Amino acid sequence: MPINGSPRALDPAPPSAAGIGLRKPRRRPEAAPVPPARGAGAAGAIEAPVFPFSAIVGQDEMRRALLIAAVDPSVGGVLVLGDRGTGKSTAIRGLAALLPPMAAVADCPYACDPGAPAGACPHCAARPGSRATRIVPVPVVDLPLGATEDRVVGALDLERALTRGEKAFEPGLLARANRGFLYIDEVNLLDDHLVDLLLDVAASGVNTVEREGLSVRHPARFVLVGSGNPEEGELRPQLLDRFGLAVEVTTPTDLPTRIDVVRRRDAYERDPAGFCAAHARADRAIRKALAAARARLPGLAVPDATLEAAARLCLALGTDGLRGELTLMRTARALAAYEGAETVGLDHLARVAPSALRHRLRRNPLDETGSTARVARAVAEILPEAPSP
Repeated sequence: MPINGSPRALDPAPPSAAGIGLRKPRRRPEAAPVPPARGAGAAGAIEAPVFPFSAIVGQDEMRRALLIAAVDPSVGGVLVLGDRGTGKSTAIRGLAALLPPMAAVADCPYACDPGAPAGACPHCAARPGSRATRIVPVPVVDLPLGATEDRVVGALDLERALTRGEKAFEPGLLARANRGFLYIDEVNLLDDHLVDLLLDVAASGVNTVEREGLSVRHPARFVLVGSGNPEEGELRPQLLDRFGLAVEVTTPTDLPTRIDVVRRRDAYERDPAGFCAAHARADRAIRKALAAARARLPGLAVPDATLEAAARLCLALGTDGLRGELTLMRTARALAAYEGAETVGLDHLARVAPSALRHRLRRNPLDETGSTARVARAVAEILPEAPSP
């Protein structure tokens, strides 16, 4: 069962402004940034605006994890696993419309940060000095399961090679996702060769392409977000470890919630523009809270007592390495920043512990309880005074 946090801390909107989608949107054949508003499709048709993030009913842990990743990308991404039709893709696409825009170097295919020249791509490094900037949306790129390796990492620009006789690099999806989000639906079904590519890039933050006489290295730092149904296959342990947070979602079991979900989804499908307009104020409040949290994050201190509690918690659970402590600390700090707290307390630690640690536990043949129950039990023993997650 998912661990639910405080709805007030997650969503500035009133509870009446929350719903999940029952039907997963059709995957586009060509990966592209998720449109935050109504726009023209590939065939010239007008696409409906995405389901508002503030209109999601329940699924508090999933919403909290996505907001934390938006506040602090160094958390390491979010994995959402659960039943079909529980709003996983709906929530992720709804978050894309709320991300505050970012500054990027003009005419840069990798959207380089003008404030970090040390990490410039080859395109920007060839033009030293002052560079023009522009404000662009944070990229949220879909990676289809059937994508080829060339489409993901980039390849030779065949058009320029055939028409001009020039060797030029055509950036792939990893380049387009730089400084943004890379979303993989049904991530547990991803081909092994693409998993290997993602592991290399996620570890280094740099994509290296060596083929057809080309040798290109460009920045590829993104927040990896994946969703899937565990009944359709398990995730490779190497890729699972690359996700900072892992969330479990289940089908609502109480009657009022199920009725509310169906009512909101039906209202959205009948009048998408009107439904989104009714939740526009709540979405703007979340967007404002995200921007304020990002500004507050660098100055937020983590007390030694909180660090010690995180270490004791990971030690009691037997997590491998120190990545669990680092993720737990960063996640708790991002949550405190979003809630406007002056310091990171044990309550923040307790609420994010299941998401940060459940996928880092070794299987214990003598303990038949699930990883979520084991984390909750450890939190109750190590942090007895903290509120329940």
